[in-house]
Amino acid sequence: MSDAASETASSSDPFELKSSAITVPVLKLFDPDMDRITDLLTTKIEQAPDFFHNAPIVIDLSALKTNDATVDFALLVGLIRGMGMIPVGVQGGNPLQNEAAEMLELAILSNSAGRPRPRPKPRAAAPSPATEEHSLLVTRPVRSGQRLYARGGDLVVTAAVSSGAELFADGNIHVYGALRGRALAGVKGDTSARIFCRKLNAELVSIAGRYKVSDSISREHWGDAVQVYLIENRLVVEPI
Repeated sequence: MSDAASETASSSDPFELKSSAITVPVLKLFDPDMDRITDLLTTKIEQAPDFFHNAPIVIDLSALKTNDATVDFALLVGLIRGMGMIPVGVQGGNPLQNEAAEMLELAILSNSAGRPRPRPKPRAAAPSPATEEHSLLVTRPVRSGQRLYARGGDLVVTAAVSSGAELFADGNIHVYGALRGRALAGVKGDTSARIFCRKLNAELVSIAGRYKVSDSISREHWGDAVQVYLIENRLVVEPI
């Protein structure tokens, strides 16, 4: 086939896949403290809001002070999306950090040219409700150490949530029992998401990266039925 014929044939293909050198801003973490990250990132974006609007962001973990530092990706991703940016991947992380990032559908990148790292072969595991890509209903108590994720929808728990348990949802979270663990709604940046619970004793509640820990939740709401939502990026807790 001549070169001209080859070009004609290829031009009929529905797409072309090739590499491209695109500059992507990198958020290089030195400390995983979410309070400090929130304060500094807010300041940076206020200085140049147009530059950051809808900008893709790569999270670089290679400079963390300790290699085994725990990064709260649900809060970090929610925060970044809530501020109008789009987190696309992480680089420089250890296997546990990468696993946590993959749970939130972030790409795992190499440290050179933003190329993806080969993904490890998936480990065999029993089916888990945390992998369902729609609203998730859980009718049993959620024990300490358990992590549930409603990907693409709401998470509904009709029993109690123990201290040390973690609830994640792209949409809303409903707990029809005591909420003693962590609840993070709108983890992909949905600022309209809400958390509803019958009895608030949470370690942390978060909407799209904005959060309150137990010490910062007003005692007047402690043990009550409440809803948690955002008003102008301010987290509000009020009785139902």
